[in-house]
Amino acid sequence: MFTGIVEEAGVVQAVTRRGKGWSLEVEVGSIVDGVKIGDSVAVNGCCLTVTEVKGKRLIFDLLDETKEKTNLQSAQLGARVNLESSLKADGKVGGHFVTGHIDGTARVSKWGRSGEDWELEAEVPEGLERYLVPKGCVAIDGISLTIGRVEGRKFNVWIIPHTYEVTTLRDRKAGDKVNLECDLLAKYVEKMSGVKK
Repeated sequence: MFTGIVEEAGVVQAVTRRGKGWSLEVEVGSIVDGVKIGDSVAVNGCCLTVTEVKGKRLIFDLLDETKEKTNLQSAQLGARVNLESSLKADGKVGGHFVTGHIDGTARVSKWGRSGEDWELEAEVPEGLERYLVPKGCVAIDGISLTIGRVEGRKFNVWIIPHTYEVTTLRDRKAGDKVNLECDLLAKYVEKMSGVKK
């Protein structure tokens, strides 16, 4: 479990085939302190298990499905990725509850400066728009954000300067894919109310 408050951006050092899956190696900063093999770390919002620690580098295994269904499919040497350690029982929930289970990738349709802040607009795959609610929660590349407006399959979020500076959003441009995790509460409400997809 995570909160969508990104701690830092790491840098991809290698993505290599390993058996039936992949190995992802990321150079990190202070997030490495206290991390051990078996711990969960959100990488661009994907909950991944640490399989090896080499100094300031963390190694993760990726299943084919994870690589194919997230924007980690385009991770390459030098790419920056958002990182968040798993939530501790006595930790603060500064964002919202984020599981690290990606629902799909959204395509950035608009991304630019708006006054002192930035505005990002994205289009979700068909079927996910039902989870988009104005003032609701969404995680984009693991970042907890508040939805602004919703128009069909498109929605926007506003990015404050701090979020822009400490996350990989500043690397994004129109046309890029971002990992999307919809609000967990909305999915439970849907299931319990018997609403058909």
